[in-house]
Amino acid sequence: MPENEQNKSGGAGNDANAYAKYVGLAFQMIVVIGVFAFAGYKIDQAGQHATKWATAALSLIGVFASLYLVFRSVKN
Repeated sequence: MPENEQNKSGGAGNDANAYAKYVGLAFQMIVVIGVFAFAGYKIDQAGQHATKWATAALSLIGVFASLYLVFRSVKN
């Protein structure tokens, strides 16, 4: 079988797997950031803070944590 035909077969399956992997990473990012933001919101709500510093700080930490998880996953 020529080399060009070998590359064409199985290509759709690999594309679907890559697509599913990256869609999963996007949902993982949303969940991680959401959990951190919700925790910050609850801390601010319990402390009755006028300025929502805990929400802002934990949301930012969630962004960095999710980026770390994405980079680690993509590297493998």
